Amino acid sequence: MRLLVIEDDLELANGLVNALGQSHHAAEAVHTGQAALALCAVTQYDLVILDLGLPDGDGIALLRRLRLQGLAAPVLILTARDHLQDRIAGLDAGADDYLAKPFALGELEARIRALWRRGASTNPLLSFGRIEFDPASRQLAVQGKPVAATARELAVLELLLRRSGGVVSKNQMIESLYTWDQEVNPTMIEVFVSRLRRKLERADAGVEIRALRGLGYRLEQHAHA
Repeated sequence: MRLLVIEDDLELANGLVNALGQSHHAAEAVHTGQAALALCAVTQYDLVILDLGLPDGDGIALLRRLRLQGLAAPVLILTARDHLQDRIAGLDAGADDYLAKPFALGELEARIRALWRRGASTNPLLSFGRIEFDPASRQLAVQGKPVAATARELAVLELLLRRSGGVVSKNQMIESLYTWDQEVNPTMIEVFVSRLRRKLERADAGVEIRALRGLGYRLEQHAHA
């Protein structure tokens, strides 16, 4: 899941990015409202964690601007403001959940999972050939049997499944798998695709990940499948 943390406390922001990364999320942080507006204008996030006390403006006003700008992802407000009126204002402005500081990391991660399930509950399993992939639980199965894959292999597969029959470029994969401040080795995309290709072949998934020179990759169904 690609997450954006909007938090002016640098230590807390970096701690959240690291902790969420260990839970296999691609998380990045910004520390001002203007930076958040700029990133959300060009990047699609699966969930946003928002602090209300920002140095260049109020988080409630920022949330309204993000929604007007077209942000559709769930927003979880994470703030020291714990008054009832603050919670009401945040939810009325477009937040999906509200968690007061101090907080337990386990509870934050549970709320993130709940928001993701809520958003994914209207979306069916992604399927192609003999593959079934649940975006909410991140579970991959072929002919009903679970197939083990890494978080980044699953991220590659999800992109291909969501555009089955269409081409996914290497740059699109890089943008989905890495945050802006992570060192990117483009050849690793080829490694993830190669590993995923072998796992699907061993599981007799009935599909092929075809490399299209200069364009990217496309998920295709075997003629006999």
